[in-house]
Amino acid sequence: MTKKDTMTTKTYQELAKLLSDTRAELRSERFSAASARAKNPNMQGKLRKNIARVLTEQRVRSINSRQAASV
Repeated sequence: MTKKDTMTTKTYQELAKLLSDTRAELRSERFSAASARAKNPNMQGKLRKNIARVLTEQRVRSINSRQAASV
């Protein structure tokens, strides 16, 4: 998965693509787990945490840009 250090170096477009790819992967993991036994049962949790990391980084950037614009 992605470390926090690499999240801060990505552009906003790269973060958006990573978010959509991770959400699609989580969706496919959920469907495969519902239909059959999952290969890696911890994968869903890791994917959810990675989605949260991306969303947090996007939120931090939006707050920082608003603060910079208001100064």
